[in-house]
Amino acid sequence: MDRMARFFVGQLVHHQRFNYRGVVFDVDATFQGTEEWYAQVALSRPPKNQPWYHVLVDQAGYATYVAERHLKADTANTPITHPLLDKLFGNFSQDRYMLKETIQ
Repeated sequence: MDRMARFFVGQLVHHQRFNYRGVVFDVDATFQGTEEWYAQVALSRPPKNQPWYHVLVDQAGYATYVAERHLKADTANTPITHPLLDKLFGNFSQDRYMLKETIQ
């Protein structure tokens, strides 16, 4: 069953299973990856019919694709460090990043 996403673009999140912080930069209402990726990477078999998130990982040079059930709102409410952060987001204000109008 499809439902509303719990997290939004620019929100800081914490991955409960792998203990990393990040910022959401895109949201899919349902899983949009390949069956091959799901079989190899999504070993806990999270539901495909619920929201999935594209997350820039704090202090890393990569992004992840995460099922909603593995995330919770980040409570540190401090900025993250990521090489793509300035390309996608502007200011960090009131515990969230503001998406840039245009991507540079």
